[in-house]
Amino acid sequence: MGEQPIFTTRAHVFQIDPSTKKNWVPASKQAVTVSYFYDVTRNSYRIISVDGAKVIINSTITPNMTFTKTSQKFGQWADSRANTVFGLGFSTEQHLTKFAEKFLEVKEAARLARDDKSQEKTETSSNHSRASSVNGTDDEKASHASPADTHLKSENDKLKIALTQSAANVKKWEVELQTLRESNARLTTALQESAASVEQWKRQFSICRDENDRLRGKIEELEEQCSEINREKESNTQLKRRIEDLESELREKETELKDLRKQSEIIPQLMSECEYVSEKLEAAERDNQNLEDKVRSLKTDIEESKFRQRHLKGELKSFLEVLDGKIDDLHDFRRGLSKLGSDN
Repeated sequence: MGEQPIFTTRAHVFQIDPSTKKNWVPASKQAVTVSYFYDVTRNSYRIISVDGAKVIINSTITPNMTFTKTSQKFGQWADSRANTVFGLGFSTEQHLTKFAEKFLEVKEAARLARDDKSQEKTETSSNHSRASSVNGTDDEKASHASPADTHLKSENDKLKIALTQSAANVKKWEVELQTLRESNARLTTALQESAASVEQWKRQFSICRDENDRLRGKIEELEEQCSEINREKESNTQLKRRIEDLESELREKETELKDLRKQSEIIPQLMSECEYVSEKLEAAERDNQNLEDKVRSLKTDIEESKFRQRHLKGELKSFLEVLDGKIDDLHDFRRGLSKLGSDN
């Protein structure tokens, strides 16, 4: 039958840094499949995880191992054979709880399998001793102890073996406990450093928020300036219409002047009225001059208004470029904050 999967989940895999024994090093770039396998032939259990073609976890479960929950979504266990500590980050607390419960179940099954093997070895050794005793010489048979003594000796041997295994297990548990204490101390330090980093990010976020408020105020000022520019444009439009009206009036005056000149040439008998017409013509020319002066003044005002518009547009364009840069920096900061949050 070989090995068969008995439980499967998904998690982010980490290993303790072998150089510092403090920091966690990601073993996978994303959440990968983590499975419990049971080997029917060897009666053993393993935790296996593969990222692509790379095996990142191959840990045989022993009764001495302990799975520890260090947070709501993170757990770890030490593998003395692999000489490392594995860490798993789950998406939910429920997934972590199920994995921990399965770890306890598999650990108990591994303990029972080990006890069965120890009992089989003890029985085999006892049977071998009995066979040697039966096949001995006549003198040995004569000197052999009673069946009750043999049973007591067998029980004493079992107790000695169990005591030796218990002492070895105690030493292993002490080593594993010390490893877990050191790992918890490192995790506590890392958590404190992470908390300090979060506080720093919060301060930077507050600074960026204040800067954003200031930029919004500046944008409102620019919008007010844009409104003023629009009002200037409307004023210029009115000035253009006024200039057109004055030019139309000027053309009418010129037409009237031409008519008056034609009348002065066609009707010689109205020489008596020439002075009157001449005065009227002079008045019209003065009006024409005044209108031309007004036109020049209006054109000067239009040129000044256009120059102010170009200046304001240049300032607005420069500010918008600075604003785009600030907004890009704010987006980068938010992505960094989101990434830090997801890592935690």
